[in-house]
Amino acid sequence: MSPSWKFSAFLVLLLVSLVGTALSSVVSVGDFNRDFYITWSPSHVNTSADGRQRGLKLDQESGAAFDSNEMFLFGEIDMQIKLVPKNSAGTVVAFYLTSDQPNRDEIDFEFLGNVTGQPYILQTNVFADGFDNREERIYLWFDPTTDFHTYSILWNLHQIVFMVDWVPIRVYRNHADKGVAFPRWQPMSIKVSLWNGEIWATRGGHDKIDWSNGPFIASFRNHKIDACVWRGNARFCRGESETNWWHKPKYSTLTPAQRRLFKWVRKYHLIYDYCQDSTRFQNQLPKECFLPKY
Repeated sequence: MSPSWKFSAFLVLLLVSLVGTALSSVVSVGDFNRDFYITWSPSHVNTSADGRQRGLKLDQESGAAFDSNEMFLFGEIDMQIKLVPKNSAGTVVAFYLTSDQPNRDEIDFEFLGNVTGQPYILQTNVFADGFDNREERIYLWFDPTTDFHTYSILWNLHQIVFMVDWVPIRVYRNHADKGVAFPRWQPMSIKVSLWNGEIWATRGGHDKIDWSNGPFIASFRNHKIDACVWRGNARFCRGESETNWWHKPKYSTLTPAQRRLFKWVRKYHLIYDYCQDSTRFQNQLPKECFLPKY
């Protein structure tokens, strides 16, 4: 083998390695104008001059929404959110990941507005291979309307972890080997919206939106996207590497400290768990309800 051939082979391998790294992960620049595009009612979207903060408005004319420019397969997404203050009954703020296939995968944070003085409800849900009905609800242990708090989704081959200010509030394990659907093949985009959900959001639709309190504003800032950008590169996205840190064994389950916090949330703040709703499922709870949560 000639030296020139060896050098050419080395360059090819180096290029493949660099391309793989480039395709596998991105850390966002934190600029809403660069990372997202507005999908609904631009007149109801207000972005700061530096692109670091964005507000969505809901009034009787419209709500608003924006989506990520890229799609992702695994990673961690963080968003700081300040929710609609005072009487926000009937409003819904959504921060979620979703695929674009009919049998869609989806990972949801939904913030359900409240009557003044009542606690905000945070609903989470997971769609896997087109099936949902996996709602959980908690009362937040703080007022989410007075300041920004960080809401995070860690999604890897082992688990999906929903976190509030780094406290794990929900874990959805990968039990695909036991016949439980888990989002692991379809890339997803990031979506954020503020909309009228008064037919169901607050006390099952009993409390409607009081438009005299409007317009309703939700604010977002300091987002971080540390995830595998989808370019048809499932092999890279599913592989464990220094870049794809989320697949490493240390992130395959909760740490002891996280487990203590998780149990605290479940004991004191959980108000609905689909796995405890035997009436809804006619005493045939989904299979994952009988499997380990972490």
